[in-house]
Amino acid sequence: MAAELFPCKKLLPPAPEQEQEQRRRQQQEPECQRTRDQPSLSGDNNGSRRAGCTWQGLYPTIRERNSVMFNNDMMADVYFVVGPPGGTQRVPGHKYVLAVGSSVFHAMFYGELAEDRDEIRIPDVEPPSFLAMLKYIYCDEIELCADTVLATLYAAKKYMVPHLARACVSFLETSLSAKNACVLLSQSCLFEEPDLTQRCWEVIDAQAELALRSEGFCDIDAHTLESILRRETLNAKEMAVFEAALGWAEAECHRRDLRPTVENKRLALGKAIYLIRIPAMALEDFANGAAQSGVLTPNETNDIFLWYTAANKPELLFCSKPRQGLAPQRCHRFQSCAYRSNQWRYRGRCDSIQFAVDKRVFVAGFGLYGSSCGSAEYGAKMELKRQGAAVAQRAVKYFSDGSSSTFAVWFEHPVQIEPDAFYTASVVLDGSELSYFGQEGVTEVQCGKVTFQFQCSSDSTNGTGVQGGQIPELIFYA
Repeated sequence: MAAELFPCKKLLPPAPEQEQEQRRRQQQEPECQRTRDQPSLSGDNNGSRRAGCTWQGLYPTIRERNSVMFNNDMMADVYFVVGPPGGTQRVPGHKYVLAVGSSVFHAMFYGELAEDRDEIRIPDVEPPSFLAMLKYIYCDEIELCADTVLATLYAAKKYMVPHLARACVSFLETSLSAKNACVLLSQSCLFEEPDLTQRCWEVIDAQAELALRSEGFCDIDAHTLESILRRETLNAKEMAVFEAALGWAEAECHRRDLRPTVENKRLALGKAIYLIRIPAMALEDFANGAAQSGVLTPNETNDIFLWYTAANKPELLFCSKPRQGLAPQRCHRFQSCAYRSNQWRYRGRCDSIQFAVDKRVFVAGFGLYGSSCGSAEYGAKMELKRQGAAVAQRAVKYFSDGSSSTFAVWFEHPVQIEPDAFYTASVVLDGSELSYFGQEGVTEVQCGKVTFQFQCSSDSTNGTGVQGGQIPELIFYA
């Protein structure tokens, strides 16, 4: 699953000119000379002696010479048996190089309590992650991939390699989405990374329903579950919160080797069930969903029904106050609006504008103009694209009252917008009435801590651009 959640990336690649110089030197040598001069990677002492006087000359920098020693038996003075029983790998090491790269290794090999052991067992680190850490220490290269980044962060934290740890956190922040935000929230708390924790909360709050439906939500620990259920700013219907909690409870039953009966689900949830604001659901959602789930006791179900309908409401263990959610913000790009007798008409043509932001935001919808000739209904086909590919689409209808106000239309879920990349906001409006249009547009708008930049879009076939036209507002969470 991890490979689906994060892309792979490689940081700090070797300098290409150094590789070219090395290949050039090798091509100029006879084949027998190259064979004789290469260091032995198998730990063969005779090979090491043959290579010992000449191979160092092939590499002009200490970084390159250290790189030869990475995962190499030659001159190794310590070995690590890495991984859990049944999945171990024996990894050679060089105490001096390791001690220079990690204060933990320095204390292990040269401190007052240093142990003189030739073999060290490390059962709590996966071999690929341990090798990724050693590659950074030996080669000054950082290679991170979806399958190993969390385990590499654990290794970097354990052995106090701060630059590698920061690179892991940066990788995770860049890869953060609703699919993995809940899992990363749990891990960021474990690794004591408050910045990553804050980024996770931003995604979970804004895209709560997507995050709650993700596969990773069912994998979080009970403490993280309670933190999410307690969250005041979740942008989600309470029924979605309830369904997500039941999904987590079923997964927890499997982890405990219990049958996922309603009784065992309630047992798995424990007191966390009272963090779900069931009385804040719509009555229809409660009656058709939570009341018939079997997770609530008969007395709880009866009391909640009475709370909905009776004048004298019973006391409940559940919080009845709806969550606040997030307050949407609006980026308005025009300084004025107007109407004329011969415009603005639509006839199925596209109004479009490109925008970019300097911080991650979540676009929830557009603010659109309405009729300039009295009340009217419009159909709108909304779309957000990045690099020509659609990231969100929706067809909606909205009613305008004849004023120059903007009217909100919403995507099904807020869309994550990454910084420093241009996105295209488009709408095809269907309405017979003339409408208002924006004037005196600006190329840059500051909204709180977020800066929006606008530029014209080639998709626009109905006259909308930076200076004037439609799509006057972007509605977003930040």
